[in-house]
Amino acid sequence: MEVKDEDDPWLGADKLYHMIMCFSITLLFYFLSSLTSNPFLRRYAISIASLISLLAGAAKEAADHLGFFRSSGASFRDAIADIIGVFIASFALYIFRSKTSRSRSHPQGISLV
Repeated sequence: MEVKDEDDPWLGADKLYHMIMCFSITLLFYFLSSLTSNPFLRRYAISIASLISLLAGAAKEAADHLGFFRSSGASFRDAIADIIGVFIASFALYIFRSKTSRSRSHPQGISLV
């Protein structure tokens, strides 16, 4: 089923929901990955969380295409909104991680040794 442009606006509420959902999934899996004792998962937590979120968005679009949900079908614009949500979350996490790692590596204080 093909979606027409007027049925799938770029600035619709649906796109905001896609962005918020992928943003949230990215944050959730980042924090879960960063809490583990596995150093690989901690080191690549942002990438892993981003990948999981993108896969969730792709699975939702595949399910839409197959008719599992009451929707107008798969949407390229929904996929773009998913990517934007993941990008915003990843960028925010990168900034957060760089600020927190910088403050840990350069403690504020005076050493008397």
